[in-house]
Amino acid sequence: MTETPAINIRPLATHEEFAEAVRLQKLIWGFNEVELLPVRLFVVAHKIGGQLFGACDGERMVGFLLAMPGLKAGGKAYLHSHMLGVLHDYRNRGVGRLLKLRQREDALDRNIDLIEWTFDPLELKNAHFNIERLGAAVERYVLNQYGISTSHLHGGLPTDRCIANWHIATPRVDAILKGQPHPRPPVLARLAVPADVATIRHNDPLRARQIQQSVSEQFLRHLDAGLAATAFESSPHAGTYLFSEFR
Repeated sequence: MTETPAINIRPLATHEEFAEAVRLQKLIWGFNEVELLPVRLFVVAHKIGGQLFGACDGERMVGFLLAMPGLKAGGKAYLHSHMLGVLHDYRNRGVGRLLKLRQREDALDRNIDLIEWTFDPLELKNAHFNIERLGAAVERYVLNQYGISTSHLHGGLPTDRCIANWHIATPRVDAILKGQPHPRPPVLARLAVPADVATIRHNDPLRARQIQQSVSEQFLRHLDAGLAATAFESSPHAGTYLFSEFR
């Protein structure tokens, strides 16, 4: 079990815990009922070797993680980390990182060395967290992965998504998680996203869509050229994806 003085991470295994994770989905994303992951899916994930962890402040669940087992072509097992959410009042307190570290620990115990998940390329805090704090790399990109969602956080835009590949057993990831220096490959391309894109998404949906289309086109072009987003820089003006040759 992973612990801090305030938060502990524990496996979820009961219908009551699954129902609480469903309730948190409503609070975090504001989804309509039809888009919520139901208790039944949590039950299935639990039975087939998925990962279900809750982040708890005392007895109160304030975040959760759900992952499903997957199989690559050629028979390689991996985990698809489908959903991680933290209540607003608990963000920026390291809760998401605790959940991901517990997920990695469990995967390594099962001899699984790859975890994947999707994230919105316009969510710059998530990009920094996934790439710089965890050591994930973006090697694939999907247009409108989930269709148009009802969440206010998505602003009515298509759900274009980066695919984060987290190679959890590599020296690179180990060094990043420990805050140690690690070799960085030469940067061959850059992709800047305005730092105020969240405000633009809320106030000017048309401009937000134009930014999203440009970001998607650049991502697809760089990935088609054999590059991956392996680093991320933040500044007052932009969040910038750095692309390089990877592995």
